[in-house]
Amino acid sequence: MRFLGSLKGARVLVTGASTGIGEQMAYRYARFGAQIVITARREHILHRVAEKCVSLGAQKVLYIAADLAQPSDPDRVLKFGSLLPSFVFAGGLDYLVLNHIGASPFATWDGDVEHTRWLMQVNFLSYLQMTSRALPSLEESRGSIVVVSSLLGKMSSPFVGPYAATKFALSGFFGSLRHEMTMRGSNVTITMCFLGLIDTQSAMEKVKGYTNTKAHPASEAALHIIKAGATRQWDTFYPWHLYYMILTGNLHPFIWDFIIRSVYSNYSTQTNK
Repeated sequence: MRFLGSLKGARVLVTGASTGIGEQMAYRYARFGAQIVITARREHILHRVAEKCVSLGAQKVLYIAADLAQPSDPDRVLKFGSLLPSFVFAGGLDYLVLNHIGASPFATWDGDVEHTRWLMQVNFLSYLQMTSRALPSLEESRGSIVVVSSLLGKMSSPFVGPYAATKFALSGFFGSLRHEMTMRGSNVTITMCFLGLIDTQSAMEKVKGYTNTKAHPASEAALHIIKAGATRQWDTFYPWHLYYMILTGNLHPFIWDFIIRSVYSNYSTQTNK
């Protein structure tokens, strides 16, 4: 893989790195010899992940516990690095990997607007805050912003209204920002990663009893995301056939809506969890 050489010594910040895809990305970057800052809410789990990253070959690993539902914490995470003279942010940042998400029920919408407001802060506004803070360093290093999104940011589906809203928001904002940065000759690349169902523990627990859709391995999803960022792709899909699903849905929306609903077992009788 040609991109491996570019990741040795790369300065990377990964959010949502305590479990799931974020944890697997931390391990993958470590194997490639990167310098890594990881963040998530639970400090004791971050400590464990950081220790494993060191054992896997990371040049340096630091972690900071943060709750990105708090509007002050995205800025605190970025400032954390700037206070460390020998580490990443003092010399620049190569990859900002935005991966964290807030918990949201897999259920019919119950009218809870406040939950959606909270989820927007975690899944959308904090991404903007961290991007704004990191852009000067990324401009200097000709770096990349890697945004982990979902098929649900391209196509609607039942039981995920608030979550899908945040993912559609990411698509709209970062698509617009990419245009603006290209027009002004920026050296920063924005990679949007659209994922299908991944076999993380939280995802499997949510969809249990709803669908038999095949889940794909988190470790392979992590590698796909890292490769897309390292090769400076604009949009990438994992698994690859999601791209054709989206094209088909755009061409035949009514037929595709019927297919989506048919995927869910007993969807008409499901109640909120």
